[in-house]
Amino acid sequence: MDSDYSVIALHLAGAVIAGGLIGLERTFHGHPAGFRTHALVCLGACLLMLMTLFESKWLPGGSLGSMSADSSRMAQGIMTGIGFLGAGVIFKEGLSVRGLTTAASIWVTAGIGILTGIGFYLPVFLGTLLTLGILTIFQMIENRIPHQSYAQYHMSFDRNNVMAEHKVRSLLADYGFEIANMSYRITNAGLFEYRMDIRTTTPSRAPALAEELRGLESVREFRISTTGN
Repeated sequence: MDSDYSVIALHLAGAVIAGGLIGLERTFHGHPAGFRTHALVCLGACLLMLMTLFESKWLPGGSLGSMSADSSRMAQGIMTGIGFLGAGVIFKEGLSVRGLTTAASIWVTAGIGILTGIGFYLPVFLGTLLTLGILTIFQMIENRIPHQSYAQYHMSFDRNNVMAEHKVRSLLADYGFEIANMSYRITNAGLFEYRMDIRTTTPSRAPALAEELRGLESVREFRISTTGN
């Protein structure tokens, strides 16, 4: 029995580590599904697979057969329904996507609820502790990790007094910003506009960039909209 406990703990710890490492890479590159989201999803999947791997431990009398199949179908139905609930807390605004970690925590909580319902209490206890750790301790770690941040950046000029594109790129580079993509348009007011998604590892320099733009007489309008997850 002690060996089973060790295997369960090892599986859950491995899932958190593997999901967290993959999430770290996503967090560094500024993607909304990052450190905590990947760790939670990996943990939830591991919890559900432990239910199958150790079904002889929680089935009454260790019996297998139709009851096992019914339990699996019930778990699948629950997790599918919870998926729709999780999708309801995710929303996108511009480049920002919010609610992914909340959705992942709802999914993990459903898995914990399933294991509680079948009386498989050790992974319930460990899964709950790990989920709380991911949502709290991992948040502090995530805040300290250098990562790329994105912003939407618009600059408008009179059609006969447009700043050259290479100067726009140079200006952004001076403040630590890199252009991810760029488009051009003429606005309804007849202004020429650069529209860009920019990224940086030092988002705190955005106010200094805004101050620089405010002092340029050729700039008729500008907007820097930072994004988050």
